Amino acid sequence: MFSQRLISSVLYGVLTIFILVITASLFSSLILRYTNVMESSFYWILITFSFIAMFIGGFISGGRSGERGWFAGTLTALLYSCVILFSQYLSFNQWFDAEQLSMHAGYVVVAIFGGMIGVNTRGSSFREQ
Repeated sequence: MFSQRLISSVLYGVLTIFILVITASLFSSLILRYTNVMESSFYWILITFSFIAMFIGGFISGGRSGERGWFAGTLTALLYSCVILFSQYLSFNQWFDAEQLSMHAGYVVVAIFGGMIGVNTRGSSFREQ
């Protein structure tokens, strides 16, 4: 069921998501620190960027897997959500609230679409290898 190519593609997708999210966090913290921009005005920008990062992660995961992009995107989003849940639980002793659950459900949907598009952008010659 889980091939080595699927597992490595999911890990690449999750790694891509973390790199993008950490980069966005660094830039947003620098902007908040050195400008007069308020944190409340950044909320929707960061939410939008996190959905874009999930789409890109699902896209990479689906493209690298070569088949079943929806499954690779789902596993990518679920692994990312589990890492976030475990770090939140271990750090703050809190589970996801309703807002976070709905956001992570949206992450799964967006990563599924990214995986489906990613697997379909590969050429047929790559899938036959």
